[in-house]
Amino acid sequence: MNKTLQEGIDLAKSVNEMNGQFDGDVGVIIAPPFIHLSAVSKVLTGVGLSAQDCAAEAKGAFTGEVSAGMIRSAGADYVIIGHSERRNIFGEDDAMLNKKVKMALENGLIPIFCCGEVLEERESGKLFEVVKTQIEIALFDLDAGDMAKIIIAYEPVWAIGTGVVATPGQAQEMHAYIRQLVRDRFGDAIADDLTILYGGSCKPSNARELFANPDVDGGLIGGASLNAEDFMAIVQSF
Repeated sequence: MNKTLQEGIDLAKSVNEMNGQFDGDVGVIIAPPFIHLSAVSKVLTGVGLSAQDCAAEAKGAFTGEVSAGMIRSAGADYVIIGHSERRNIFGEDDAMLNKKVKMALENGLIPIFCCGEVLEERESGKLFEVVKTQIEIALFDLDAGDMAKIIIAYEPVWAIGTGVVATPGQAQEMHAYIRQLVRDRFGDAIADDLTILYGGSCKPSNARELFANPDVDGGLIGGASLNAEDFMAIVQSF
């Protein structure tokens, strides 16, 4: 929840312009607040557009909610679902996130599905169990065609905004585990093609080391995305 509308448009323009100067095969997506989507969609050329969340329902008496259809009509192609803040602050559970994933897919949006453990779960050794449950409930009743459209973002919640970063080894360990879960359920082709992003205090100084891991396909960038130079430095490090 950052930036006024004009500030958001200016940031999007800067990212779009800087991205156009790169000659790399790197996918870049930005996810501004809902009220920015329509205006920002008009200034982007080589950059994708995502919403930060969507409603679990198609329409109706859900004051304050924004539906997947509305998001699609505003020009977005992606939507973040299950971000740790939505889970922890707003109490969204995996069953609700499963509905959101399906609603996004029905409306032609690509879900960026977030999963990850809190510090207590990591310290008690439940990290893999927690992530497995989140993924199985939210995604594993999809058919192969829909699963092939999903992007997964691993967020070690204990590393978000804390300055503590999962080590490259910890990130790789969980990303490899997630890919194997998908392989066991959907087969090699979907698992090998799956994009798994790392989210958790990723910044220009550590991005290259994190992205060097074979199963880390990119980043879900938080604080560092509020500055175009920092964000594009992370893109360039890929």
